[in-house]
Amino acid sequence: MDVLKITPRGYCHGVVDAIKIARRVGAESQAEAVPQPVHMLGYLVHNERVTDELHEHGVELVDADDRIQGLQRIDEGTVIFTAHGVSPQVVRRAQEMGLRTVDATCSDVVRTHDLVKDLAARDFHVLYIGQQGHPEPDGVIGEAPDRVHLVEPMDFAALDDLDFPTERLGVTCQTTLSQWDTLATIEEIKRRWPHVEVHNEICKATQERQEAAVEAAAEVDMVVVVGSRRSSNSKRLVQVVEELGHKPAVLVDNPGEIDPEWFRGIGRVGVTSGASTPTWMTRKVIEYLQALDPEAVAVPAG
Repeated sequence: MDVLKITPRGYCHGVVDAIKIARRVGAESQAEAVPQPVHMLGYLVHNERVTDELHEHGVELVDADDRIQGLQRIDEGTVIFTAHGVSPQVVRRAQEMGLRTVDATCSDVVRTHDLVKDLAARDFHVLYIGQQGHPEPDGVIGEAPDRVHLVEPMDFAALDDLDFPTERLGVTCQTTLSQWDTLATIEEIKRRWPHVEVHNEICKATQERQEAAVEAAAEVDMVVVVGSRRSSNSKRLVQVVEELGHKPAVLVDNPGEIDPEWFRGIGRVGVTSGASTPTWMTRKVIEYLQALDPEAVAVPAG
């Protein structure tokens, strides 16, 4: 199979930094240099392979959508806050419990937290474009829960129910959304509230990977995205290829999830990966596809 390796792909700086922090804390724990045990409060990054690797480094997962409830399952030791960030309430509760805290929040997410704090301090209400139930919005909204209003991307009907007691209004967003859906939602918000102060916080890594995937779609018959189904940015890559690149796309976690039948009549396939996908796993998928015999899955003549 002819494979186009789409670049950029894979780890972003926030994921690299978070993994380095977690590995270091795990090593320090094994050397008894930090309070034990070490837990990460939720998936450090949304990839099960990374979670398995960190387990080998002595970092245990506490899988809880509600971070406060997750803390109740930790009695002592060290807790790592994930790359997605947490609310001030979670930080405060961990400190009250006497836990040592380690912050692995992505610097791009930290900037959004700081932005929301600044807007709230200036008496703004904030429309936050994000995905319900994702840990990143949960953390950001916690900075000013009485002033931040979650809006799902492209859910324009939800805007009908919003009314604000002030002309001071801002809009920002989760860092890993479809940049096109986000822009469309911002434009609709601007149409309704022309005075809104706009802060588009889609991170550079997300933008670059989405743009590369859409551009590459013109050169291939299909795109395979390597990543976890937990990963927002991986799912958005599938979305933008299908909606803007107008090519079929599939999300796979590993080569074992690939069905050769997908490639009937496919001459060339593009491969990209989410920002939390290990390079070695993407390489395995590429090698599998390169070894796939296109004749064996070609559409039968006649």
